Amino acid sequence: MDFTIPADLRDVLDRVRAFVDEEVLPAEAEVTDLDDLLTSWDVVERLRDGARERGIYTPHLPERWGGLGIGVLGMSLINEICGVSILASLAINAMAPDEGNMHTLLMAGTEEQLETWLRPLAAGEIRSCFAMTEPDVASSDPTNLQTSAVRDGDDWVLNGTKWCITGAEGASIAIVVAKTGTDDAAGHRNYSLILVPTDTPGWKVARHPDWMGAHYPGGHPVIELENVRVPQANLLGNEGEGFVIAQKRLAGGRLAHAMRWIGASQRVLDLATTRLTQRTAFGKELAEQQGLQFMIADSAMDLYASRLMVLHTAWKVEHGLPHRQEVAMTKTFVSEAFGRVADRAVQIHGAAGVAKDLPVARIYEDSRSARIYDGASEVHRMVMARACLQLARKGESTRVAAGDLT
Repeated sequence: MDFTIPADLRDVLDRVRAFVDEEVLPAEAEVTDLDDLLTSWDVVERLRDGARERGIYTPHLPERWGGLGIGVLGMSLINEICGVSILASLAINAMAPDEGNMHTLLMAGTEEQLETWLRPLAAGEIRSCFAMTEPDVASSDPTNLQTSAVRDGDDWVLNGTKWCITGAEGASIAIVVAKTGTDDAAGHRNYSLILVPTDTPGWKVARHPDWMGAHYPGGHPVIELENVRVPQANLLGNEGEGFVIAQKRLAGGRLAHAMRWIGASQRVLDLATTRLTQRTAFGKELAEQQGLQFMIADSAMDLYASRLMVLHTAWKVEHGLPHRQEVAMTKTFVSEAFGRVADRAVQIHGAAGVAKDLPVARIYEDSRSARIYDGASEVHRMVMARACLQLARKGESTRVAAGDLT
């Protein structure tokens, strides 16, 4: 096994790390409201200029679209560096949901759709959102989704309600998951992806629930679609392929999230270890208290396992190898490890851990939702178990479904 990072990728990683240390982290003090980053968007724009100057802007896109053409494995390493601050991924224009939407357009978009929407997304001229989740159904099962898209002449007419639609406030384009078929036996093949410009009559940002953690520009609002009419040419991919395209999008997206969680976990571990070396209790440095040492050791193990899981899964994705099981295991383990590391950091900081003077409390809040979005842990466990049991029913070992490398 060769864990050597290629020289060209090492150069990019060094530039990203220097950018984060020298420009991004100091800029956090300029943000007036972390719950509403749009109020400090001038800070993001300045950072994006800095990213362009350093040649690290939109690294995930092909060169045709102004990117560096870096694959899933390289982006995993970049996302870890950027995970220390939400400003970092925004600054290099590789933050959800825009990053995932760019990949979705590349996978399924027509040339006209690419020029109309991917071009300005890549340039950072517009933002986007992905409208899938709904408030009235268990959206972990996509066949529950009720938002409909019905043909009417040369148009699609959409009706329904979406919620927790990240970045929707101020977004220019939405990729909407809508029910276009009526055959119950077709299951997920009844669903398609449709591009909806947000200035289309009938598209409405209805309200902004007060969410715990997960702070993004544009929030996570409720969206109401009432007789939203768009051309049939706004279908993204083929009719009935919405679920298949979304799953392909989510594989890379889940790994990107996981590496950002690792970056955030590393930040709070660094803060926690520094805290332990600077304070004393019961006549000795906190770092000498064995119970606290165990917390640090457990967090270090969580980070080590998380890194290896993501990088191995990213390697499989990049080489076109089967990876569904690995993505499910990685997303579940890393999201839960993130919560454990953040929780220990809060405990180590004591009262300072629950105050928002430091980033520890905010990162802890963000960690909780990681076990829900992009597939709840329980759903991923169902997928993992199913793969093991299918092998058992065929009289085979579950080795292949349990991370076997041979």
